[in-house]
Amino acid sequence: MKAYAIVDTALNRTLGTLLYFEKEKTFIAELESDLDEWTAPLLFAGLVKKGIFTMPRDIALAWVRERVIPPGRQNIDAILSHHHLKEYDEMKLLELSGGKCCQDAICIKELDALPAYVERRMQENLAEAVMCENGRILCIFRDNTVRLFDLKEHKESIADSEKILSNPSLYESGKVGTGGFFLTFNDSIDIPAGTLYRNSVQLPLKQSDLIAFIQKNVADTSATCRMLGCTRQNLTYMQEKGLLAPVKNDVKGNLFLKGDVIKNTW
Repeated sequence: MKAYAIVDTALNRTLGTLLYFEKEKTFIAELESDLDEWTAPLLFAGLVKKGIFTMPRDIALAWVRERVIPPGRQNIDAILSHHHLKEYDEMKLLELSGGKCCQDAICIKELDALPAYVERRMQENLAEAVMCENGRILCIFRDNTVRLFDLKEHKESIADSEKILSNPSLYESGKVGTGGFFLTFNDSIDIPAGTLYRNSVQLPLKQSDLIAFIQKNVADTSATCRMLGCTRQNLTYMQEKGLLAPVKNDVKGNLFLKGDVIKNTW
């Protein structure tokens, strides 16, 4: 990840930080919390007016694109060749121009370390997320809190929530997005981590508690056979008869809850 200060030379101040994740070519903009709609970059003003200072990836990308040469420019190949670029790359073009644009006095400057306010906000980014039944999403955040977000309860305020809830495969595609800044469904519908954090119920658990549960209460096929004193063939027979059901199936072996295994020793 690279980080750049967003600087307004006319105001003689830093407006925020632009984050760039090279592998996924994803931009996120973190604005300083004392900005208002008049001092924020124009494209971000609407969200800042609502008290939102972490700009989603699509908005951040749009801001970058308005500051670089568009890919459809007539002589784009000659421009890329002149700058020794093999392909069109927004970030490289932004670096070449220093982020400058004729419409404002903003530029970017590369940072060696993240500002403290960005580090603090990233503590509320997602570390893990599990799509549970009935639209409930179990979220683990970087501050080690475990929270439960009910998508049905907040569907009026979440764009495309009805689409997510009505399509099981789309709902199950939910995963942590780049940098933990959002939860994404099919890499096309995003819910910001901040929205999940602020509108979820904190559970009296920590990530370490869930890890301990997995480590101590989940057994693989070999361990299950040892606990039951049986062969893999016997274990397969038990599954076929409904005596023991795996919590995860895999071609190399299954995973079982120890409690379910122990029941078969009584």
